[in-house]
Amino acid sequence: MIIVGIVGWLVVGLLVGFIATKVVNLRGDDPLLGYGAACGGALVAAVLYTLISGAGITSFNIWSLIYAAIGSVVTIVTWHMVRSRFVSREAYTTRRSY
Repeated sequence: MIIVGIVGWLVVGLLVGFIATKVVNLRGDDPLLGYGAACGGALVAAVLYTLISGAGITSFNIWSLIYAAIGSVVTIVTWHMVRSRFVSREAYTTRRSY
C-alpha cells in the first residue's frame, strides 16, 4: 500500500510538471528538469503532509494528492523564478559552459 501512495504522488508531480512546462516559457531549458523538480516537490509536500497530519500513506488519500500537487506547483514556480534570473534574454546566445 505504501508504494501505491508514493507512485500516486509521483504521478501527480509528473502531471503538474507536464502542465507547467507547457504553460511556462522555459527559454530553452530542458523540460526534464521541470518534471524532476515537480516530482521532488510533490514528494516533499506529501511526506510533510503525512508527517504533520499523521494520516499515513494509503493507496488513495485525496488530501495527500492535493498537497502533492500544491507542492509541485510551488516547486515549479520557484524553479522558474530562480532559473529565469540566470538565463540570457538575448535572441542568440552562445553557451559558455561548453
